[in-house]
Amino acid sequence: MTTTTHASTPTVQPGSFLTLHYRLAGPAGDVINTFNDKPATLSLGAGELSPAMEELLLGLEEGAHTTFELPAAAAFGERNADMMQWVARKLMNELGDPDEQYMAGDVVQFPTPDGLSSYAGAVVQVREDGAVLFDFNHPLAGQPVTFEVKLIGVL
Repeated sequence: MTTTTHASTPTVQPGSFLTLHYRLAGPAGDVINTFNDKPATLSLGAGELSPAMEELLLGLEEGAHTTFELPAAAAFGERNADMMQWVARKLMNELGDPDEQYMAGDVVQFPTPDGLSSYAGAVVQVREDGAVLFDFNHPLAGQPVTFEVKLIGVL
């Protein structure tokens, strides 16, 4: 007697390594969209997606293509006023190009203290003395978010 085993379709588990296309959009439109480019690869639990979005992926099968609508603040939390900070021009010169002219809307990458990663801040305002007001909130903080995902591979 021969037994035929059917391989089950892999599903997303905590710690899964994923290859996927995804799109994050707020009321003003797309913030990230990989559908027209190379797919993204990420490891669940590594902090590359918000915990709320990782939670939505759990249990999805390889090949799934779905869209989630998250209410305001569910994906990236509420906006936090403490995440608005002035950075002195002297520090900006040390961290980057001293000749850089910053404009409202620019997004600037800052190194983490350990130098192993970076985080982004959006320029809100530039004072006459050159100090720059940055918003370090996620661009979609406090907003409803559309999260579209197509799972290409689950390991």
